[in-house]
Amino acid sequence: MAETTTELHPERKKLTRIPSDRARIATLAFTGLIAAFMQTLVTPIFPELPALLHTTPGDASWVLIATLLSAAITTPISGRLGDMFGKRRILMILIVLMIAGSVLSALSNTVIPMIAGRVLQGIGLGTIAMSISILRDIIHPKKLGAAIALVSATLGVGGAAGLPISAVIAQNLNFHYLFWLSALLALLALVLVWVKIPVSTLRFGGRFDTVGSLGFAVGLVGILLALSKGREWGWGSPLTLGLLLGGTVVLVLWGFFELRTRDPLVDLRVAARRPVLLTNLASICVGFGFFVTAATLPVLLESPTNTNVGLGVSLITASLCLMPSGLVMFFLSPYAARLSAAKGPRTSLVLGLVIICVAYLLAIVLDHEVWHVILVATLVGFGVGFAYAAMPTLIMRAVPASTTAASNGLNSVMRSLGSTLAATLAGVILSSAVTVTAGVVIPTSDAFHTIFGVAAGVAALGVLFGCFIPKHVVSSRTESIPEIRPT
Repeated sequence: MAETTTELHPERKKLTRIPSDRARIATLAFTGLIAAFMQTLVTPIFPELPALLHTTPGDASWVLIATLLSAAITTPISGRLGDMFGKRRILMILIVLMIAGSVLSALSNTVIPMIAGRVLQGIGLGTIAMSISILRDIIHPKKLGAAIALVSATLGVGGAAGLPISAVIAQNLNFHYLFWLSALLALLALVLVWVKIPVSTLRFGGRFDTVGSLGFAVGLVGILLALSKGREWGWGSPLTLGLLLGGTVVLVLWGFFELRTRDPLVDLRVAARRPVLLTNLASICVGFGFFVTAATLPVLLESPTNTNVGLGVSLITASLCLMPSGLVMFFLSPYAARLSAAKGPRTSLVLGLVIICVAYLLAIVLDHEVWHVILVATLVGFGVGFAYAAMPTLIMRAVPASTTAASNGLNSVMRSLGSTLAATLAGVILSSAVTVTAGVVIPTSDAFHTIFGVAAGVAALGVLFGCFIPKHVVSSRTESIPEIRPT
């Protein structure tokens, strides 16, 4: 009998084997990469979308805008649901929505179903904030900083690395294959999360704030939509001004409501704490600096050389030139985590914003060669890598465990707001001063220099916000989830 027990011991050991922290971190990082890849999925084919979808350029632009809007609106909502009902459960639902959106887009030949699919993909972008929140619950505190830095970096890595992949597929295959690829990758992520991530046991219940969610959605849509389409509609048009004013009024009323409700979507008293507020303000600046590269450098790289402004490279080459920006964010993450552990996350955030500021100051004088653009993009990647590694840690140190996911979701909205402001301002500046050479209309050198200068100024403002974040914050207790599997 003893012999039989000895023989069965290896099999019994398999039944009780616990996935390693490394496997869990890799799973959540892979999920974040897929979500970030979907954000830039259609960027290479954007100029061809009107012809591909049999629509106008204005309507085709909603294929990009819809993803941004849905991500900004739903990320705090999914975060609140994760705090209430279990983060792993909500994460898997978000991935399922990504798969559904990818399949719908893959089957679409007209603009309406394509926009619907992109909305679902945008909802799935909340997986990055949710994954960071899960890390707090399941990873040992000693490994938490490095894990957060790695998963935070996936937003830049997935977007930058995904651009050349999307460009190659779009150039050589039917564009629908882009969405079939994203569906397949998201399905793989779903399986990995099911197998490697433990069931959430930190659930805080409460009542879901339906009224607050609707108010937040309406107000944010009004503001982001006006910022995204203001240049096309006209900044002084009744529609643009109405959306800006209406969205602002709704968000003010929403704030008063949230302060008086028992279980708010966003606990504004927590969000108003000095470390949280200043980190979110700095996050707007980081999001701005990060997106200026995506909004300006491809234009500079791909414009013809006979204009004496552009560098005349192909779409795929331009994507490869920007790829190092995302890769350095990935490889920098462990070093950023060590800096945060040694000197505090505030130091990492400030250093990141300083690097972004320096990068754009260099861009004003270094924009004549391809290697100049690669250098600037890579430096911005370094800065964003340090900043992204620090922001979730700063947020989670200052909020109770019951609002971890919702607070991270709000921080993601702040980054999205910065990106939207960057896209809007870059569009206005680059279209305000153009040159025409051989029938080709592109922005002038002064236009590029202006947006680079503005980006440097915004990064400097972020440095100021970062310096006023308290160096020492009373940390909320980090919990660990027991190993519980569905039966």
